[in-house]
Amino acid sequence: MSFALGIETTCDETSAAVVADGRRVLSNVVRTQAALHQKYGGVVPEIAARAHIELIDEIISLALGDAGITGSALNVIGVAHTPGLVGCLLVGVSAAKGLAFAWDKPLVGVNHVAAHLYAAALYEKITPAGDAWTAGDTWPALGLVISGGHTTLYRMASPRDLIKIGHTIDDAVGEAFDKVAAILQLGYPGGPQIDALAKQGNPEAIKFPMTLLGKESLDFSFSGLKTAVLYNVCGIGGKQREASALSPQERADVAASFQRTATDILIAKCRRALGQGGYRSLVAGGGVCANSAIRSGLLQLGREHSIAVLLPALQFCQDNGAMIAGMADELYRSGVRSDLGLRVVATS
Repeated sequence: MSFALGIETTCDETSAAVVADGRRVLSNVVRTQAALHQKYGGVVPEIAARAHIELIDEIISLALGDAGITGSALNVIGVAHTPGLVGCLLVGVSAAKGLAFAWDKPLVGVNHVAAHLYAAALYEKITPAGDAWTAGDTWPALGLVISGGHTTLYRMASPRDLIKIGHTIDDAVGEAFDKVAAILQLGYPGGPQIDALAKQGNPEAIKFPMTLLGKESLDFSFSGLKTAVLYNVCGIGGKQREASALSPQERADVAASFQRTATDILIAKCRRALGQGGYRSLVAGGGVCANSAIRSGLLQLGREHSIAVLLPALQFCQDNGAMIAGMADELYRSGVRSDLGLRVVATS
């Protein structure tokens, strides 16, 4: 059995985890900073980096303790080194380098976005029945990463081999959820708030525009949808009224209609990519994968195309150390190593 420690500090979650054999999660400690950033309506990089510094040692100790192992038992230490906020990345990478040196353990730098897709492979305690991740017909897979900073499609020859085939040309879908939540005065983070409110609304109440770009395009655009919601709620120019003027049902209808349109855009692009042929499964990851409507839409798309749809468990959708540990183990087994000169890269 091999043990991997994963460290995640790309944005506003401080997390460390221990994963056995690349897939079984023995511990996954996550501390969110949502309360620190709530009054700003988004993540403040300097505040996020300071919080990581204050928490990182404690989080790593808790992860090892919860897993019931010591640093000497580790086979590899993985750390997210790209993409993310530079100051935040530096905290995690510095901690990982120090531990790798002190414990004389191999170090592996992990791409945070690729790790979101790997999260679909993770499980706790017992492997799920009908586990498709290791099935021979999984690859190549269509990969979809949907989060606050990313909306990207990949062709996956394996968990390690990703080719980008589509991306957002403006806003990420998670950012759109946060902005719409702000328009509706729901608070931050916006995704869970929109999902909850949408359950009380009519998704057909408002026909928001779907931006699909060219007929063959696999790229995304959410800025027009976000603006359409602003104009619907606040009037042309966004200054005539505020969300407080809407009735509870009207706000719920806006949330439901926005969520339906955002989901339809994501599904339309995935359907278009699958139609171009050659995929045996669909793998999705990222914080927005926790959205109930999007999960339902992706599963339905899989049934339409008779392919497996691999989604992370809800606890592994947000940024977390377990996905970093699992991906690090995958890379380590394939011969990947990083030296102590590992650098952080804000974009990738």
